Amino acid sequence: MNLLFDLDGTLTDPREGILACFRYALDKLQVESPKDRILESCIGPPLRESFAALLGDDQHEQIERAIALYRKRFSTQGLYENACYPGIRQALEQLRVMGCSLFVATSKPRMFAQRIVDHFELVEFFHAVYGSELDGTNADKADLIAHVLRVESLSSSETIMIGDRAHDVVGAKMNGIVPIGALWGYGSLEELIAAGVQILCDKPGALVEAVSVVNGANQTVSSLPSGRE
Repeated sequence: MNLLFDLDGTLTDPREGILACFRYALDKLQVESPKDRILESCIGPPLRESFAALLGDDQHEQIERAIALYRKRFSTQGLYENACYPGIRQALEQLRVMGCSLFVATSKPRMFAQRIVDHFELVEFFHAVYGSELDGTNADKADLIAHVLRVESLSSSETIMIGDRAHDVVGAKMNGIVPIGALWGYGSLEELIAAGVQILCDKPGALVEAVSVVNGANQTVSSLPSGRE
């Protein structure tokens, strides 16, 4: 199986750095920062989408200024205010031993995602790290997943998306791949179920069994005699 992993809220917990960078950008724009729970909802979605929600959809110039300010702090400090989730390394190792091919697929700009994966010494587990470009290309999760499938020549029927937010689930389903919801991240149970996920894991250690279930189901379907459903 091919496994696509979201980064923020799935592999690492970026809360400290992301919230600090949002506050930095809003402070520079002289905009009052909302409460933590509001900023936490911005962990995962594309940056432009989050700032549009905070500043207003029609505030195009201010949104672009906010993104530039956010990235100024994030590129030198914020990306390291981060931590791997407990059990992630062990889960990745077990999945690799199972013969799975692992990829990072994040809406975060690829240049930052690669630095984070390198910094936390996760690079050994992944064939490649995919993310958006600074101009917003592939920031939408459905577009990003389609890009990964195309570039890596991956079969959608043999690929799983693992992530903690609705964007991961919706993007996976739009590309015909199975999503697994990561409940240890920032998307709620209600959010993931509403997005259409059917397989949920409450901790990284549960991923091995969940992937085995999906793989087993695929093998059962592929082995059915012609004419059966």
